[in-house]
Amino acid sequence: MSSGLPRLCAWLVASVLIGARALCAASEPVPAGVILVKGAWSSAAGISTPLPEDGGVSNGKYGNMYFGLQYAFGAAWTQRYEGPPPSEGGYYVLAQIEPQSPDSGSGQSHVLIAAQDLFFTLSRARNALELIHYYQEHLGAEYRVPREPGKVRIANRDFVRFDYFSPAAALQWHVLATEIRCHVVLFTFTGSDAPITRRLIDSMRTMPQPPSDTPLCKKDYVSPETVLEREDPVFSASRFNPVPVRIIIDAEGRVKHIHFLSAFPDQAKSITDALSRWRFKPFLVDGQAVEVETGLMFGRAPRPSVSALH
Repeated sequence: MSSGLPRLCAWLVASVLIGARALCAASEPVPAGVILVKGAWSSAAGISTPLPEDGGVSNGKYGNMYFGLQYAFGAAWTQRYEGPPPSEGGYYVLAQIEPQSPDSGSGQSHVLIAAQDLFFTLSRARNALELIHYYQEHLGAEYRVPREPGKVRIANRDFVRFDYFSPAAALQWHVLATEIRCHVVLFTFTGSDAPITRRLIDSMRTMPQPPSDTPLCKKDYVSPETVLEREDPVFSASRFNPVPVRIIIDAEGRVKHIHFLSAFPDQAKSITDALSRWRFKPFLVDGQAVEVETGLMFGRAPRPSVSALH
């Protein structure tokens, strides 16, 4: 393992964002004599469309077509480690940005861009403010919060800002959270050099306008009132993992796209075959049928936990 990765993991876990432990666990070296078999993973079926995890870092910028994001952080910064696939609870590590040179005097600065799917979150939060309050409630006793989280406006987007610091580590965290397509997208700035952190936060003001042509997102849209025809998937093996699935329903009520956040290949095939036969009532907005994006949970739902926060 790279000598810099344990230090990065310490910063991520300290940032209290769910999924940091999964990132670090995925980076541990494999013991001698152990063969890894790929298990549940993210995948997609149907009409090709951008996925939340498809974003990337290039030429000093992070771009993500699914969320309509473009964040320019500068050529002196880079991403060394890619995050794991989305978790069963819908948490994504989208990008981890750090200085190109560890000797650049950047004050141990890092930027973590993450997302939490509100369809599947284990925190039961319904929006960005509730999710930030959840993080605040589970913050360790060694951290200090100088002010309550508050709403701010950046690049014509509404954000919730949450600041806290650790006197012992001499580090500060600044979290900015916004809602896009029933996800909370979080920018977490970590560092000890206040001017550098301010510059990184100010760079968010150049982000483009949020997209206006995305499907309408509706939590718990699938119900006896909306489903006209359905067929349950038939699984060839008994498994006990949750299978969170996002679907896009077209204007005619057919499932046009399926995104498996975490599923074994045989589960994904069975669910895809079943969903291809589902029919929904078209969703109307001002008398016009529109596309709808919603979530379904197959298998056993994950149990709420806050252990990843400490």
